Amino acid sequence: MKRFGSPHLLSVRAPFRLDLTVDALRRLASNVVDVVGAGGTFYRALHDGSSTELIAVRADDDGAIELRATGRRAERWLPIVERMLGTRVDLTQWYARAGRIAWLRPLATALRGAKPPRYPTLWEAFAHAILFQQISIHAAAAIMRRAVELLGESVTVSGLRCVAFPPPMRWLEAGDATLRAAGISSNKIRHLRSAAETIAGERISEAALEPLSTPEAALRLREIPGIGAWSASVILLRGMGRLDTFPLRDSGVARSLSLLAGEAHVDQAELLERLGDMRGMLYYHLLLGRMRNLAPR
Repeated sequence: MKRFGSPHLLSVRAPFRLDLTVDALRRLASNVVDVVGAGGTFYRALHDGSSTELIAVRADDDGAIELRATGRRAERWLPIVERMLGTRVDLTQWYARAGRIAWLRPLATALRGAKPPRYPTLWEAFAHAILFQQISIHAAAAIMRRAVELLGESVTVSGLRCVAFPPPMRWLEAGDATLRAAGISSNKIRHLRSAAETIAGERISEAALEPLSTPEAALRLREIPGIGAWSASVILLRGMGRLDTFPLRDSGVARSLSLLAGEAHVDQAELLERLGDMRGMLYYHLLLGRMRNLAPR
């Protein structure tokens, strides 16, 4: 029977709010991979090649965050938690630039402490980018949940259950009927398998993309079937923490921008230019602002 071990503290760069950052990571409460329990504790099942364990992260009274994990050597998860929750990201320039835009200033103030989250693996970013293409966030999340439930390994501790995001080989081993049962179209099945083969075969990796500029990395990603400009931006933003990119031609982003800007006329190209290499934070603020009903009254 799995139990949580001793706590480990992880320092964070202020300002930091765990609740906002986790909401930006999980997007919807129906998420069975990223789960929020009593008292706002964040839970996730993670696999490191040897075992699948459950981590629990909560805000500490001293401004740090506390990590507990099942299994041995809980400290091995600290770098992944730091990555997922963006605890060391410096957002000084974001607050300065957002503060000079009248309609964005109150939104940035209300969401102060939200950090840019990242998926723990590049593969997870690929899978989400492909499944969330061209359909609503709610429809995509429902399909993803069914796929994860079918393919993922679950961990339950004290009645709380999380499902580990399935690695590339699980998607490759699954038959068409299994993936279609989750609601995935034939076209997206092909694209998911192509991406899974690319990742599993190490034909692309974070290490290979890291030295490339964001435009160069986007072009490299677009060589993979099923990855267009929007998907490449999402992968770079949510998978690699590239804040100098922003998913263009996103209908959900456009609706959120119209709602949260109120009566202000917003030229999106000019807005992104003003935000510069912090423009990716706008994506998260539009997401959180709509989730928390922060439209101006």
